[in-house]
Amino acid sequence: MRKALFYIPLALFLGLSLFLLSGLFSDPRERDSAIIDRPLPSFSLPDLQDPSKSWTPDALKGQTFLLNVWGVWCPTCNAELSYMTQLRNEQGIRIIGLYYVLPEDPMFGQVFDLPTLQQEVATKLQQNGDPYQFNILDQQRRLSLDLGVSGAPEHFIVDANGIVRAHHIGDINPQVWRSKLAPIYQQWAAKP
Repeated sequence: MRKALFYIPLALFLGLSLFLLSGLFSDPRERDSAIIDRPLPSFSLPDLQDPSKSWTPDALKGQTFLLNVWGVWCPTCNAELSYMTQLRNEQGIRIIGLYYVLPEDPMFGQVFDLPTLQQEVATKLQQNGDPYQFNILDQQRRLSLDLGVSGAPEHFIVDANGIVRAHHIGDINPQVWRSKLAPIYQQWAAKP
């Protein structure tokens, strides 16, 4: 009986070691998303540049699109704008922006100012390229949280029926587009 008690800590140690070792060989950008093969979460959010217009999942149905979670504060987001503009112009990829607003901190004087944000976005898109049909403003980050977004940039391929078909964390560049996202986008864009 005493010998058996000796092996319990050893077994626990080996199990924990194997678990931690598996983490060394995993890609942190590749994680299962609970939203895959599910409809977009329910929302009603304003258009960033025209807040009198509201967007809902039903308003986005009818054509496959790439939903890009981004912000002007994100250097990686800014870097991918030119390539995504190329995708829109050369391949006709429908791209919709979901603007991810950073949390406000009144202690440091950061208060949400829509006209300033609109100007910053317009300037950034003029400088780096504008791939978007429009941008949805997610000021409270509720839709982002419902999608499981952990930061920006993140991308979702949504089919014509509003079902999320793919999720990608990180930038879109030619290699990522060709090897990972283009086949999925084309598969769902080809379906009636």
